[in-house]
Amino acid sequence: MPLELGLRSGWPDSLRFLLQRYPRAIWPGHRNLGQLGQFWLQRHQMFKELAQMLLAGTQELIAGRLDAATFNGWFAPRFAFFVQELQGHHQIEDQHYFPVFMRAEPKLRLGFEVLEQDHDTIHAALDNLVAASEALVRALVAEPAMVTARAEAMAAAIERFLPLLGRHLEDEEDLLIPLILERGDATIR
Repeated sequence: MPLELGLRSGWPDSLRFLLQRYPRAIWPGHRNLGQLGQFWLQRHQMFKELAQMLLAGTQELIAGRLDAATFNGWFAPRFAFFVQELQGHHQIEDQHYFPVFMRAEPKLRLGFEVLEQDHDTIHAALDNLVAASEALVRALVAEPAMVTARAEAMAAAIERFLPLLGRHLEDEEDLLIPLILERGDATIR
């Protein structure tokens, strides 16, 4: 089974042993889903929702339902927030949490190493999003004839990004949350 982001469709059985014990259906009511696990799930949901909002807003611009000034005032701060928060989230995972989780459950080491590699793939795609965003903002401000083309390029970049982000977040949850449910928040910090 390929583990590269964009090719995988989940974890191999060797990394699913805790997920099999703690399937997603029991996560919400589990007594060990403390603040850390809830925070993780909430952050992931925020990233997914914000990416979808950015896409929907860009599509509204393309369709002519938003004017350039209104869109720019709405889009620019949300996009900047999305990029900054995603980069910060991955940085703290790579530098702190993934090493802690690997020590807590060495059998999941490969999974956390794959998730770290995912961050490189995601950030390369994020660089493409930033470039598309910068081109769109330039068009909104100074190149009105290019707005539609730049907005279409932005929408396409987001549409390419969403499956990568979604797969990564789901796979990350499938390792982290069962481990938290197995051990509890306090034992993993």
